[in-house]
Amino acid sequence: MTTPYQQHPYGVSDKSKVVAGVLQILLGGFGAGRFYIGDTKTAVIQLVVTLVTCGVGSLWGLIDGILILVNGGVDAQGRPLRD
Repeated sequence: MTTPYQQHPYGVSDKSKVVAGVLQILLGGFGAGRFYIGDTKTAVIQLVVTLVTCGVGSLWGLIDGILILVNGGVDAQGRPLRD
């Protein structure tokens, strides 16, 4: 059996996919989950879209949070998020 460190050449991120997903679901309109994992570009875009659409754009954050919880994701260095 292989460990997660053997599956990915750079190891696993120190960031949790559960924390990132919950932050995105609750505060996704502000890009909180994306800021947490270090993806500042997407986080700023989510924030701007939410402000420009008067809050409707926060649905993107909700959907993104669910996808992070289901599929996982990667941090700013490209390492998979830990469980």
